[in-house]
Amino acid sequence: MKEFYPMTIAGLPRRLPLCPISDEMCIGAFVIFGDPKLTTACAEALCRRCPAHDVLITAEAKGIPPICEMARLNGNERYVLARKSRKLYMRDVFSVDVRSITTGSVQTLYLDGADAAYLRGKRVVIVDDVISTGESLHALETLVTRAGGEIVGRLAILAEGEAAKRGDLIYLEELPLFDREGNPLGTSAADGAQA
Repeated sequence: MKEFYPMTIAGLPRRLPLCPISDEMCIGAFVIFGDPKLTTACAEALCRRCPAHDVLITAEAKGIPPICEMARLNGNERYVLARKSRKLYMRDVFSVDVRSITTGSVQTLYLDGADAAYLRGKRVVIVDDVISTGESLHALETLVTRAGGEIVGRLAILAEGEAAKRGDLIYLEELPLFDREGNPLGTSAADGAQA
């Protein structure tokens, strides 16, 4: 079995470790933590494609590096973070359950009442590192809608598998799914989705 998948992301070559998620399938593990050069390059590329907005939102944790850098580059006053656990300082919290392909179990995303109030009536762009099944994206959409925000964009560094076919997703690169030997299962990017 192949151990890595080489790809270029925002102009930078990287090797993604291949990780089995079932007896038949592997994914390329994209971890942006600890890679400031890639974080900045991805944030700059996403900012160039980002629609007009008032605020950015992501879910912890791997969406934090790109959203933080994007907010800095855009001059945003703040960004919003959906947490994976309820913190003591959070008030008037609401939540939604999500099952991510990389987690394998149901998790809950929590939105603080103050953040929800900040989203109300604003144009919101959702940012993520990788979108695959779309479950995490759907959970964020639910939180934004419940808070009264208007979703004007969905951005990801990578679109994995079927997510690359989504017409409503802006992403930098397509990441295929892999068979048990580490061979790509095929690509099928939607026309125009990948700018």
